[in-house]
Amino acid sequence: MKAKDDIPQPARRHALRAAVALALALAGALAAPAAWAQKYPDKPIRLVVGYSAGGGVDAVARLLGTRLSAVLGQQVMVDNRTGATGLIAAEYVAKSAPDGYTLMMGDSALLAAKLLQPKMTIDPLTSFRPVAGAFISPLMIVTGNDFPAKTPAEFVKELKAHPGRYSYATSGVGTVHHLGFEMLKQMSGSRVVHVPYRGAAQIVPDVVGGQVPIGVVSATAGMAQAKAGKLRAVALMNSAKLEGAEGVPALAEALPGFDVAPRIFVLAPAGTPDEIVDRLSAAVKTVLDAPETGTAATAQGTLRAYATPAQLGKDLAEETKRWQRLIAEQQIVAEGK
Repeated sequence: MKAKDDIPQPARRHALRAAVALALALAGALAAPAAWAQKYPDKPIRLVVGYSAGGGVDAVARLLGTRLSAVLGQQVMVDNRTGATGLIAAEYVAKSAPDGYTLMMGDSALLAAKLLQPKMTIDPLTSFRPVAGAFISPLMIVTGNDFPAKTPAEFVKELKAHPGRYSYATSGVGTVHHLGFEMLKQMSGSRVVHVPYRGAAQIVPDVVGGQVPIGVVSATAGMAQAKAGKLRAVALMNSAKLEGAEGVPALAEALPGFDVAPRIFVLAPAGTPDEIVDRLSAAVKTVLDAPETGTAATAQGTLRAYATPAQLGKDLAEETKRWQRLIAEQQIVAEGK
């Protein structure tokens, strides 16, 4: 074995050059994510929505997207990819490049979909990276004006006193509207028949017309007709007050601890770098902190509800467990099964 001094000079120089090259390469690799984050975004961002234009999630996606464009310095374009209750959009985003240029505006229905359709190719908790919580969308229980209850307590008492007499309409199996009312049934020990509609547009007219006695709808849709005297706003399903619906009591008055509202949030494909997620989350917070955003959100029937990536991830996991227990205990199955 040769001593160090016996190594020829050319070999020493070659080894030194190799060591320097390796050090430079490692330094470049470590600096690359930071440089990437500094220039991000340098092209338009796609915000995918799984519902048609004009719906509740689409409306707040456009509200957020327009304002994010100003904060990020790049256009944030809303891309509606409808079908399968948002699953088509979710699969598209989950399979997109994790570079921060394809995002999803998701809602709580995505969490229930996995529980009701186990053959889904994606998992909301593992196929995405949480970016930011954005809004909640308060729900309202409405009835016809001749329904024999005006307050949450009277409403629960009436349902319990007449098992199976009443039915309630929602915008579909697995929506938070549906799961929230099933939670009401579970907590109150009542029995009410679910009537799933293909969408929300016909529920209010059918409640007004007497075709169905109870409806679970967005607070905005319910209040518009309640103020016109065409139906009765019995209760809000969440505890936070909504401007314009201050006179509507929370269901928690009759069922302590009851608090249900669809969560609306931003997701990125799994594998999106921390630097990009943090940049996006900070931009969402900047938008939501602006007073004019609160005013615009209220006009859409939503409330601002920012959450960090870590908090959103925790919230989604806890909400999934909540719906998982309810679906099992209430023996809820997807339509067509």
